Amino acid sequence: MGSLQLAVGSLQLAVGSLQFAVSSSLPFLPINFPPLSTIDRVLTVAHYQLQTANCKLLNMGINKEKYHSILKELEGKATLVAVSKTKPVEDIKALYDLGHRDFGENYVQELVGKYEQLPKDIRWHFIGHLQSNKVKYIAPFIQLIHVVDSEGLLKEINKQALKNNRSIDCLLQVYIAKEETKFGLDEEEIGNLQISQFANVQICGLMGMASFSDDMELVRKELQYLKTLFDKIATGFKIHPAIGGTKFKILSMGMSADYKIALEEESNMVRIGSLLFGERN
Repeated sequence: MGSLQLAVGSLQLAVGSLQFAVSSSLPFLPINFPPLSTIDRVLTVAHYQLQTANCKLLNMGINKEKYHSILKELEGKATLVAVSKTKPVEDIKALYDLGHRDFGENYVQELVGKYEQLPKDIRWHFIGHLQSNKVKYIAPFIQLIHVVDSEGLLKEINKQALKNNRSIDCLLQVYIAKEETKFGLDEEEIGNLQISQFANVQICGLMGMASFSDDMELVRKELQYLKTLFDKIATGFKIHPAIGGTKFKILSMGMSADYKIALEEESNMVRIGSLLFGERN
């Protein structure tokens, strides 16, 4: 991996032939970011830069032709969230320079690092499993959290939104695939959420992930179920009295392998990564 040396006030790093230093005094984190010790601050920077350096060594870039092709498919139908997990800021910036603004990240630490290095008009989406104790790090700037899978997480998002004097838009993640690696709520759990007490959270729709399968009929049935549930809530069938209305309008479903089916099933937000950036490592 290289050598790792800690000096007073700085971290010296080497990854292969790439060498760089990280100063603990760098303005790397948001001003209202929860306080960290000097060593925690330095290691946060170092962790992200190590990931970036590794991606640079792999010389990965964006597929402009595929990006424009997908945009044409989505035109008037759905928003494209470019999944930039593990991708270096150079690749994200390249897509940004083409006019793209919606990016999705899976890991809090990586997202915070990218937020600080990239233009502030980027709309950041959190799409990975989110632990309650990590919400405070993204609360100051996150555009949309796709992965609310418990009332406890909703409570913490509301708490951190209040601290930052803002409202945070969220999607309820629905469990539609019979896989142990998937998270989410079922219809009954959605109906039991105590949402009305969370004034600083706005429920804007649903998100779901279909089975990772070659059986496209199975995938379609799972996506159809999510669309049916979305319609129930959006059109006034009150599964929950505090969910619905004009702000409940986002149906986030469809990824690189199944976004075409998702569009046929009326998804209006898709999350695509490997088709734009190449396979994630």
